[in-house]
Amino acid sequence: MSRWFKVGGTAASIVLIVFGVIAIAAAIVGFNLVGHSLKQERITGTSDMTPSAIRAEVDKAGLTGIEIPSCSVAGEEVNNGVRAQCFAQYIRVHALLASNGKTYSQMAQDDPKRDVWVSEIGFSTALNTSFFAQLVAIFALIMGICLLLTGIGFLVLTRGLPVAPQPEAAAAG
Repeated sequence: MSRWFKVGGTAASIVLIVFGVIAIAAAIVGFNLVGHSLKQERITGTSDMTPSAIRAEVDKAGLTGIEIPSCSVAGEEVNNGVRAQCFAQYIRVHALLASNGKTYSQMAQDDPKRDVWVSEIGFSTALNTSFFAQLVAIFALIMGICLLLTGIGFLVLTRGLPVAPQPEAAAAG
């Protein structure tokens, strides 16, 4: 193996390993930051944030065509992206209940209930962004591990670590 091949391969391996470590660290920091930020808001699901309880409220209001969440956060602290997304789904149902099943664009411009939708969109967008941010952190973690392992494997191949002789080579020699 040529000297330049070993030098170039070693350099590429080191770059992959460093990027892998950085990606893993960024993933851990990002994931924890989302959880910490959500905990600071002290959000707890209300008692009606179960599929059956919210279904009863929707039925009582006589509304149809409303998508009922399949998750539950009743009485739970919203401290991670999955719970944040679930909570956001219930916020949407609550906004539909408050507006008699109408969305922002379906209401008259002077309807004061439009303010409910402005708040709903802002809050649910922030919660859904938390969910997405934690998914990105998980993806970054996976990619970091892949980069790290690829760099280590490439380094092993490039540096030509000792390999046991093949049976055919020993017999021929």
